[in-house]
Amino acid sequence: MNFTRKTKIMAILNMTPDSFSDGGRLRSLDAALRAAEHALAAGADILDIGGESTRPGADTIDPQDEIDRVIPVFTAIRREFPHSTLSIDTRKATVAQAAVEAGASMINDVSGLQYDTAMADVAARYGTQLVITHSQGTPETMQKNPQYPQGVVTEVAQFMARQVQLALGSGVKREQLILDPGFGFGKTLAHNLDLLRQLDALHRLELPLLVGASRKSFLTLGNREIEVDEREALTAVAISTAIQKGAAFVRVHDVETQLPVVRLAEALLASETESLSMPRPAGALV
Repeated sequence: MNFTRKTKIMAILNMTPDSFSDGGRLRSLDAALRAAEHALAAGADILDIGGESTRPGADTIDPQDEIDRVIPVFTAIRREFPHSTLSIDTRKATVAQAAVEAGASMINDVSGLQYDTAMADVAARYGTQLVITHSQGTPETMQKNPQYPQGVVTEVAQFMARQVQLALGSGVKREQLILDPGFGFGKTLAHNLDLLRQLDALHRLELPLLVGASRKSFLTLGNREIEVDEREALTAVAISTAIQKGAAFVRVHDVETQLPVVRLAEALLASETESLSMPRPAGALV
């Protein structure tokens, strides 16, 4: 059976001391290079590099501190792996611009253009892809009683539609845009599960979807005994569900573990499509 791979895998490289999953793991430039090498060898399509934690409760850091954390990494990876696709995970336009000038071709804005509206101007000026993520509130406040009176899927879709128009109005081309529903960013367990169940409803916006659910706490359904580094199996369930519902990108911590999950989910989806298109013999049950 032949099937075409569609889903892009984005590998997470956190140059932060306080990220929820792997903060402090990449303490040196050499460690970052080896992590990049491992992720690329394992099958990553994109390396997403961040210098500020956006976990719930995290504090904002100075833009220059963020630049100092990430730009040497971009420069070194671009030198060692010149054909790699690099993304900058930031809310700040100055950081994004510095990263793009150091080799990034994608901007991953977890605030969805809410924190710094100049972000859209940077994407327009440099022609980079731009990920618009839904989040309610800031990392400091987003998990303090998030509410969606009209329903989380409806309000996420409305937010995305508004922010897409903001980006287009700043000169960003539609083909540059990617949408991320923002699992874990200002959402309860019920909100996250509803979003994942109804992810395909966001296709009405007619833009590719990125899902970043890797190792997030909602996957444990409140079981605090499941530690962060024990959530790869739960991540696999979320990823396979997202692909079945049409996700074009998945953002993961462990590429080596999740690549086979992506491949299997795509094969199952291809099998389903193929079986629906096959002619049925006369008299076959339907």
